[in-house]
Amino acid sequence: MSRGKDARMARRAAQFSKFRMTELNLIPLVDTFVSIVFFALTTATVGELSPVVPGVRLPTASVGVIALSQLTLGIGAQVTLGGHPLMNTIDAARAKSNDPAQPLVIPPLFTALKASADSMRRAKSTPKDSSLDTPLAIQGDSSMHYDLLARVMQTARMAGFKNISLQVNKTGNATTVTTTPGTPGAP
Repeated sequence: MSRGKDARMARRAAQFSKFRMTELNLIPLVDTFVSIVFFALTTATVGELSPVVPGVRLPTASVGVIALSQLTLGIGAQVTLGGHPLMNTIDAARAKSNDPAQPLVIPPLFTALKASADSMRRAKSTPKDSSLDTPLAIQGDSSMHYDLLARVMQTARMAGFKNISLQVNKTGNATTVTTTPGTPGAP
């Protein structure tokens, strides 16, 4: 070969050296796919819930857990407990606590929740001021303000419910799932 041809070949080799195939390690890629499949299978939604309280548009979520038999508190245009209207949502938001140590408590809602909690305690023969294991499901309208939700949850905790869950609609389906497992008891 001539020197010119050798020089051209050397230039081309240098030019195209960046396109050479390098080794591709597939082990981390396979590990990632196995992890994704594992988490997808272990977090699959199982089961359905109680019907949604009329007048409440639930927010949506993509993952949930099985609902238990529970007391349902609906917050739409009306605040309902077990399907029975208690008060207007605006009145609940405006209600002032009669306990200065607990400024978030909504007195009419506290009275209704406390009566329900006391009747459950009597039925289960548990001490009067003990926390209940019976779950309380809150079905809040998707337009509900978080400050009202915080007040409702604090009122429920003060009434004796230690297992509170929030219910939402499952994405792509009109069924309901519980997304937030119980919260700890009152502070």
